[in-house]
Amino acid sequence: MAQVARVTDHGGGVWSIPVPIPDNPLGHTLVHLLDTDRGPVLIDTGWDDPTAWDTLTTGLAACGASVADVHGVLVTHHHPDHHGLSGQVREASGAWIALHAADAQVVRRTREAEPSRWLDYLEEKLGAAGAPEEHLAPLRATRAAGRTGLPGQRAALPDREIVPGELLELPGRRLRAIWTPGHTPGHVCLHLEEAHPAAGEGLPGHGRLFSGDHLLPEISPHIGLYEDPDDATVTDPLGDYLDSLERVAALAPAEVLPAHQYAFTDAPARVRALLRHHEERLTGLLALLTTPLTPWRLAEAMEWNRPWEQIPFGSRNIAVSEAEAHLRRLVKLGRAEAVPGSNPVMYQAI
Repeated sequence: MAQVARVTDHGGGVWSIPVPIPDNPLGHTLVHLLDTDRGPVLIDTGWDDPTAWDTLTTGLAACGASVADVHGVLVTHHHPDHHGLSGQVREASGAWIALHAADAQVVRRTREAEPSRWLDYLEEKLGAAGAPEEHLAPLRATRAAGRTGLPGQRAALPDREIVPGELLELPGRRLRAIWTPGHTPGHVCLHLEEAHPAAGEGLPGHGRLFSGDHLLPEISPHIGLYEDPDDATVTDPLGDYLDSLERVAALAPAEVLPAHQYAFTDAPARVRALLRHHEERLTGLLALLTTPLTPWRLAEAMEWNRPWEQIPFGSRNIAVSEAEAHLRRLVKLGRAEAVPGSNPVMYQAI
């Protein structure tokens, strides 16, 4: 059953529709509708779920449109609460789907992955990070039982590429893609380079920014690893994220329209707060690393939104990924190093 769509009219041909995320504390994804001379374009679509679909279509009707009218879908990043319904929207409307090449590659790799190979890789990665046997055993049991379905295997392949720095082909609008990697390798923000509807009321700044999960008013987004099992490149997603924050602050948009929570102003102030948060977190991790720790033990010691004992199995994998992303940043900054000969590998402050 569809939720009542609490559609918000942001003015100037921009609306937001809160589309529910099942069993998730975030509650919903804010799907944005941007009116163009060729019909409505959606920025993200929401989770692939019948209630989410009903809520999206109800919300479109409240905006004076229907799913059949949708001209295109711009996906800020590949996560299922953003990209999940894109394929269904395309089937219902013939709309194109656009995604940054790096996230399109993640989608393609996930769709094509041989599940048992992926489970083997995950077990290997977690073992190298110091995961205990009781955490690895369920992965082996899943593989042995043949229950090898992977999240994201149904995600739609895009028709178009979002190219950073370019104006998107949206008749009657000026929307520019800003590459903001970190939360995912191909995350993009979309800068609407048009006068804000409240500009005449003295609102400072330049246009509006659809920020996806990159810049949220109260939440620091997850920074993790999205790696190809066949690619040995060592990435630095936290460094990428911090650089991306600086890029967004320089835009100084009048208003930020994120994919969760609510719209807000003063993006530079929010960026400064996030930069302080991550510097404080890195400093705190260095204090923990006065004793050598594996990524798993570091994740256990880090502060999360609940005690480690209450974090479910899958979320622990995500937490360890974030711990490793922070370790890579510290190593790159020359503030930590791997302990020679340790297996599983341990890290210590320098």
